[in-house]
Amino acid sequence: MGNKINVEKPLVLLHGDEMAQVAFERVIEQFVSNRLNIDLVEIDLSAENRLLTNGKVVLESINALKEHGVGIKNAGMTVNRDQLEGPLAKHPSIDQDTLDPLSTKSPNGAIRKGIGGNITREDIPFVNIKRLTPEWIGRDITVSTMADGGNKHSHNELSKVTGVIKVMFVGASGDPIELHRRKIKKGDPWLLASNNTEKVKAWAHEFFKQAIDEKRDVYLGLKDTVIPGYDGVMRETIESIFETDYKVEFEGLGLKYHYELIDAQAARVISNPPERALWGVPENTSGRKLFKLVNTLKKYGIPDRKFSVSISRMSAGGGDQYGSFNMPLDEDGIIKVTLDGEEKYAREVNKGDPILFMANDREAIKDWASQVFRDAARNDKEIYFGLKREYMEYDDVFSTVINEIRQELVADNIRPPSFMIMRPSSQLKKMITDPPRKGIYPALNLDGDIFSDISAALGGSLATASSIIESKDGTMLYEAPHGTAHDLYLMYLESEGKTKLFNSSALIFAVANALETLGEREDNQPLIDYSDRLKCALIDTVAEGYVTGDLKGKTTDPSKENIVDMQGFLDAVDHNLGA
Repeated sequence: MGNKINVEKPLVLLHGDEMAQVAFERVIEQFVSNRLNIDLVEIDLSAENRLLTNGKVVLESINALKEHGVGIKNAGMTVNRDQLEGPLAKHPSIDQDTLDPLSTKSPNGAIRKGIGGNITREDIPFVNIKRLTPEWIGRDITVSTMADGGNKHSHNELSKVTGVIKVMFVGASGDPIELHRRKIKKGDPWLLASNNTEKVKAWAHEFFKQAIDEKRDVYLGLKDTVIPGYDGVMRETIESIFETDYKVEFEGLGLKYHYELIDAQAARVISNPPERALWGVPENTSGRKLFKLVNTLKKYGIPDRKFSVSISRMSAGGGDQYGSFNMPLDEDGIIKVTLDGEEKYAREVNKGDPILFMANDREAIKDWASQVFRDAARNDKEIYFGLKREYMEYDDVFSTVINEIRQELVADNIRPPSFMIMRPSSQLKKMITDPPRKGIYPALNLDGDIFSDISAALGGSLATASSIIESKDGTMLYEAPHGTAHDLYLMYLESEGKTKLFNSSALIFAVANALETLGEREDNQPLIDYSDRLKCALIDTVAEGYVTGDLKGKTTDPSKENIVDMQGFLDAVDHNLGA
């Protein structure tokens, strides 16, 4: 192998789960350990270890990243209520009642908030991967969403003072109970939303009856892993109705019910649309965006996408749904929001209704928007912000901050990059149907998840996308945006490790990006050169036609494709790297 390259600074590795972890271990061995003299700070961030440590390993990961500055995160499982049963049975010493939310919730948001990082995703620059243009015109797909509740009928405003904001509940006892508190600063936006469980039930009945009447398969999309006390409650309510009232009739008619996280489902439906379907997105802000998108695609289709798409997500402030407080209520009563003891808002709620409270940090918003402008200026990108300003004071603060940044750039005699502020639904449609040569689409977390998964699916797959998390203090975290590939992992286990089906492109690219950053920070030209050669070897491998099964038929010359398994692909990259 020759002399290894010496690296002064350590690299943090956050290990994950299932097939992604099998691939990660091989990638690290072949392209890091075998070629570099480097200290690796390795942390087991698997779902099982998060449970066993009661979430402390998430804090350990944050501290390691802040200390060392550069890391790579692998995909990990986020367990829902059903998936939690297995680990709890395996480890009876774990007390479910005392589990910290960090042990069961997705660690992604906590880590991004912990390091103050915002995420940007864009396609890996493969030269021979076709932009997918699925046939949409004439597809009979209908999107159903709730008319009431959710963010659409939330109360949201800007804090007039700096203080402590609390969510209070008054039930039958008449005594106010504090459910949640957090610090808030003057100018920070906050929002309280709720959904009426009876209206959720009514919508579910209408949804399933429509599917039966019109003979449609149904697709239900929520984000129950990240917002369990809100989306999770709605999912449980809807699926309970399906099981008791409609499942038998569905089976008799040959209709299918599908549930998937809304971002993964959006990617699947948009990139591979069924001929006929009913798509249920109960959360009305997301539902109306996707309703408008689907209607546009049915009418005009998706033109050839000549350019890749970059999406920046606002994560650092811990705002929007991902940093929210959410839970169902145990009884009828009144939910209130107080700020330093002064009541700011109240609404009546019923037993079982899920509530969601979220707030954001104006300073973090400005840091993120500034990062977007820096990225656009550095890489000659056009900016397309998506905001719902007409009824959301919560979103309006973003608009104000964006204009502040523009004015500051002008005052410093710096030409601001070209930017537009549009409705999120218009932002989504432009991203899919009319992307410019270099466009960046800043979005809040939930929209960003949905948009980036759609974009990756149309650009190849999540395995052909790059994901970079950058913090204000310079901490950099590189990751693969794909999941753990549960189905492929089951095949791997059933074959006793002989069947290794997985696309490691995103993991290799994340490794190369991390090594490049380390090289730049310690002025290590051999390491910089190596990271560049690793990226080139990856791109050259695909250009030569060596692809994994997920990219079959997606290159510009399918006749020259050589379909290989995970190890075959890694060996091909290794060969090109050596060459």
